Amino acid sequence: MSKLVIVESPAKAKTIKKFLGSGYDVIASMGHVRDLSENRLSVDVKNDFKPKYEIIKGKEKLVQELKDKAEKSDGVLLATDPDREGEAISWHLAYILGLDTEKDNRITFNEITKTGVTKGMENPRTIDIDLVNAQQARRILDRLVGYKLSPFLSQKIRRGLSAGRVQSVAVRIIVDREEEIRAFVPEEYWTIDAKFVPHGSRRVFGATFYGDTNGKIKISDKEQTDKILAELENAEYRIVKLKKGTRKKSPAPPFITSTLQQEASRRLGFQARRTMKAAQELYEGIEINEMGAVGLITYMRTDSLRISEDAIKDAGDYILERWGKKYLPDTPRHFKTKAGAQDGHEAIRPSMPGLSPDKVKDSLTGDQYKLYKLIWERFIACQMANCLQSTTQADIQAKDYIFKASGYTVTFDGFTVLYEEGRDEEAEREGSLPVLEKDMLLKLKEIAGNQHFTQPPPRYTEASLIKALEENGIGRPSTYAATISTITGREYVVREGKALKPTELGEVSTKLMREKFPKIVNIKFTAQVENDLDSVQSGKTDWIQTLHDFYGDFDKTLKQAKEDMQGVKIQLKEDETDIICEKCGRRMVIKTGRYGKFIACPGYPECKNIKKLVQETGAECPKCGGKVIVKKSKKGRIFYGCSEYPKCDFISWDEPSTEKCPRCGKTLLKKKGKHPKYYCITPDCGYEKTEEE
Repeated sequence: MSKLVIVESPAKAKTIKKFLGSGYDVIASMGHVRDLSENRLSVDVKNDFKPKYEIIKGKEKLVQELKDKAEKSDGVLLATDPDREGEAISWHLAYILGLDTEKDNRITFNEITKTGVTKGMENPRTIDIDLVNAQQARRILDRLVGYKLSPFLSQKIRRGLSAGRVQSVAVRIIVDREEEIRAFVPEEYWTIDAKFVPHGSRRVFGATFYGDTNGKIKISDKEQTDKILAELENAEYRIVKLKKGTRKKSPAPPFITSTLQQEASRRLGFQARRTMKAAQELYEGIEINEMGAVGLITYMRTDSLRISEDAIKDAGDYILERWGKKYLPDTPRHFKTKAGAQDGHEAIRPSMPGLSPDKVKDSLTGDQYKLYKLIWERFIACQMANCLQSTTQADIQAKDYIFKASGYTVTFDGFTVLYEEGRDEEAEREGSLPVLEKDMLLKLKEIAGNQHFTQPPPRYTEASLIKALEENGIGRPSTYAATISTITGREYVVREGKALKPTELGEVSTKLMREKFPKIVNIKFTAQVENDLDSVQSGKTDWIQTLHDFYGDFDKTLKQAKEDMQGVKIQLKEDETDIICEKCGRRMVIKTGRYGKFIACPGYPECKNIKKLVQETGAECPKCGGKVIVKKSKKGRIFYGCSEYPKCDFISWDEPSTEKCPRCGKTLLKKKGKHPKYYCITPDCGYEKTEEE
């Protein structure tokens, strides 16, 4: 007989089985096997919020298989993920299988490698009931808010709406920013920008008007600009002050969950859910040529910046071999984890730092490779020497006016030879300057006044929203992907390029929540709830008392809102179409039901005419010449198909354009990416071009 090891996913089971050998049977639970019922509240509010768990529908056969294997084994080890959710899954499995939770039958793996699995097997422990209770408290809180508040919103605004403890705050943050943008009043300002050439040189460099010898001057209109320009006619330009120095630029720390999601959004264009899917696969194990199944990264749900000494040494050895000693810092780098973070796991790093991305590229999918490369480069770079820069700042005087120029040159590239962190909004970059000296005369090549207007704050992107949620203590990094998917999937928020914009539904819902449930959408209150859950996890707070503290006020507020809004229904605007109802002659409108958007006659209930909403692209089908329409997969992913289906079977994930192929005359498809390109799908044609061509 062998011991039974239960993990969550088949990929993880396969990788761990390879390391454990024949004495163990490794099986996957496929995530949670027991949960609150989908169709009922399943929480006994009057009996200290006692949850009513049941086997998840469709998993009965799997549970029976787990029970049969457990009975025939020498023992059961629960090896689910090392976090709150994983601990709860192990606790539910222990209940179903009749295991003693006081025995050492719980094991965790920070990385799915031979070393990581061996270390985990050598350190079994009991199930951490504080972690379990923190998960139960979160699950019950979210269930109470969802099941109590969602029907209220559905009744008052639109059928099928949902509310959530974290999602409602996320929508509020986006709505608040939209209101800031609308309220923003642009202010005019001017700059005077000049270009100079040092005498005896051909190098042109730029400088910007600063003020006069008394200090900075703000230029607010064209009249003031023209006056300064007139006074500068035929002026002599001389460098009156020159400051040279050096500065060090240090590498960013290794990734935690939130920074990984932000950087993958900025640099790879990945949505948070896509990032976490690829990260989960890299953690659980990939079949690598000549190595077999191996987990390539450490656990990806973490807010700790701790790095093991072994990993630091491995990174240092790789840097020394590839770039040499000068690329190593004097002492290895350690990073301080922010206050309040859980320190149960290391930062996200490659499990084998010496395994560079090019060595595993052929074994990975595109997403897996891009994300592994990002994680690997960030980690290796964090153990490299600083980038050294030589800086120059020059004050240029003409009559009593001062211009300023600044720039730098890299004297040692350090970690930037491998990696530099992306930015949400690219700051204006300093340029390099020619050799300048104090009292040097400069030749004016060009000078002009430029009008500007102050800009409103930008809309949130996924990256900046995740950053805002983290900074405000809303949710936890492991929940961000699901939160963003929920608020976009339920149309509280739409994407416009990378920007997140609230819909009318999102704004109306937020307004109602602010008026009637101020605590639910209050950022500080929601952050405090997260702190309370952390306190439960650390064993300092009773989880049932936390639920009582929250629910008493929430229930009272809900009852008052229902009383205040009795008989009130909030009407959303309906988008009118050009389609005329053939039954009554009215212009039909776009409505939203439980299964999505459709077209209906506004004369309901007298006229009940409805139609399917078809979104045309304006492109012709490259196969039959029919209309190409927008469609959605079961998972909500947009694709394109021919309106003549099933007569024509054309479908594509890439968007058909209105451009025609110059060779065969068929519609070109556009493949998105860092370098978008157009291509023809006609057999034997093969035409393609980049977007710039």
